Parts: sequence; structure tokens; C-alpha cells
Amino acid sequence: MRIEDPLIVGAGPAGCAAAIRLGQAGAAPLLLDRDEEVGDPLCGGFLSWRTAEQLASLGLSPAALGAHRVTRLRLFDGPREAALDLPHAAWGLSRHALDTAMRARALASGAKLEFDAVRAVDGLAVEGRAASYRPQSLFLATGKHDVRGETRPREAKDTALGLRLRLPPTPERLRLLGGAIELHLFPGGYVGIVLQEGGSANLCLAMRKSALAKAGGSPEALFARLAQANPALAARLGDDWRQVRCDTIGAVPYGFIARDTSPGLFRLGDQAAVIPSLAGEGISIALASGAMAAEHWTHGGPAAAPAYQRAFASSARLPVTLASAAWHAAETRLGARAALALARIAPSLVAGFADRARIAAPSLAPR
Repeated sequence: MRIEDPLIVGAGPAGCAAAIRLGQAGAAPLLLDRDEEVGDPLCGGFLSWRTAEQLASLGLSPAALGAHRVTRLRLFDGPREAALDLPHAAWGLSRHALDTAMRARALASGAKLEFDAVRAVDGLAVEGRAASYRPQSLFLATGKHDVRGETRPREAKDTALGLRLRLPPTPERLRLLGGAIELHLFPGGYVGIVLQEGGSANLCLAMRKSALAKAGGSPEALFARLAQANPALAARLGDDWRQVRCDTIGAVPYGFIARDTSPGLFRLGDQAAVIPSLAGEGISIALASGAMAAEHWTHGGPAAAPAYQRAFASSARLPVTLASAAWHAAETRLGARAALALARIAPSLVAGFADRARIAAPSLAPR
């Protein structure tokens, strides 16, 4: 049995943000992750302007990491299209690049990083494959993946699924997607596309399970069907998309917010709040929760966990509510057409909505 305190389970953006702040405050947190090699998770390839501000407060810059600058939003509903300027510049950056940089920053701030596959959590007791851990403070930052003993409720009958294609850079994709993020809407879901570092295109499809079932449960058949019905999407997919691996994630509890916890247990990132990916605010949620949890722990120790969780739930409520409403509208034909009409008639309203859907991150000066 190992006594490590504080212990952070998960070395993604949420866990690393907490580790950076804790290390800067003089603590020596242990970051525990199952993967020694940094992967490229499906979610989080778009960084909003709020996310960029939070990264700057942690000593990181999307531009310095090679991120693709994004200033426009384009909406598609079949052959219909609308475009508008974003309220502020955003960025396209792979999770591989972001997570690699954040791990390095956490280590430079005084955190330790070790690797173990966590099998279960019981209170503050953590059972890994290689060792058992008994911290006084546990920061749970496992992203969309639940750990046995700390699962989130999933009440929706038609659950949300995610698919991702990482398309290679081509001159045509650069011409079509340069400087923009696109949302291609269809009944039951949407496809989001943005260029990332090196010119590759990150294409994420969020949908209801029933939408995949209508395609016989085949992601390839679903993409082919959507391309046939949506010429603009077909142009972005090109001729090489079938050679690219399709990553999947299932049963995503969009709309979930953890409103309370027990002393010592700090829930971060998607374990604290799951905002629909349409908003592009998932990484901001992760960073804000990590920084806020670290601040509460620094001033109140393990006993501050319930106060942190309530405070973060309050901060996440508005953006999650707005993003959920937009997602439910966009997955209907009527809602998609209304969104495009509004973008054409009153683009400032859509831009204002996008600005309001950002989480009010804690005001933290770089240390």
C-alpha cells in the first residue's frame, strides 16, 4: 500500500491542470495514468478562446504548440450553408500535442508522473493493477471513462456516441477548412471538422445510438450515407477517408454535472461536468475544474472538496444548459434549419450565444 497525497488519477488536461497548480503551490502531487505513451483521445480537438486564456495562465500557448488558428464558424444542413465570425480567435490542436505539453508542464511544476491501470475506487482507496493507493485527497480526472466504484448515471434511453476520423493533410482540405470550424448537421447528430497542427483534419461525429443503428451499426456505412446526402461533407471526406482508422466512444452522459462529493474526493473534467461537444468547451471545463480544485485544496485541504464541487457545479450550469439546448435543437431538421437561418439573419446573436456558452473560469494569475 502506498500513501500518496494528493493523488491525481488521470493525466489528461484536467488532471494536469490540477497538478500544475498544486505543484506551483508547493505540493508534490502524484499523477497516475494508465498510458505511458501519450495518445490522441477522440474529444477535445477544438480549443475555444476561453480555453486559450486558461492555457496561458498555466504557461502554455496553443500557437506555440503549432495549433491551427480558427476565426470562422460554418454551419451546413445538407446543401444549405451559413457562416459567421467567431467572437474571438480559437484553435485546432490535437489532444496528443496538448496532453504531451501539459504533462511536461506538470512535471516542470513539481508533480510526479507514474503509470498504473486503476481498477476500482472505494472512497479514497484506489486499487491499481500494480499497487494500492491510500491518499487523503483524490483528484478523479479519468475523462469520459468511468472507474468501477465511481460511475456516473446514464439515464438516456438513446445514448450519445462519438466517432472520429483523423484525416491527413491535403491542399484541398486546407482550401476548404483553413481558418474555420465547421458543423455539418443531420437528423440525430452532427459532424464537427477543424484543422489541427500539421494541416490534418480532425473530424468528430456525435450522434444518438439510433442514428448508427439505422446504418446497420457500421460507422463506414454511416459516413458513406451522410456523404451521399451532404455534398459539402463529401468534399471534406475526400477519397481517402476509408483508409483512416475510425475511433469510437460510447454512452457519453452529456449534461451530467456532479453537484456534491465527499471530503477528500475532487471530481474533475468530465467526471465533474459533461458538456455536449457541439459547444467546443470540453477542454475549458477540464482546465477550469483542475485549477479550481487545486485552489480549494491549497486553501482548505481535503475538507474543501464538497465546497469545490458545489462551486464548480454552479459555474458549469449555464454553459452545460445552453450547450445541451443547442445540441437537442441541432439534431432535429427544424432546429438545424432555424440555426442556419439565424446565422444568416442575426449572426451577432449566434456569436453571442457561443460566447455565453463558455465556462466562467477562475481568475488565476500565472505563477
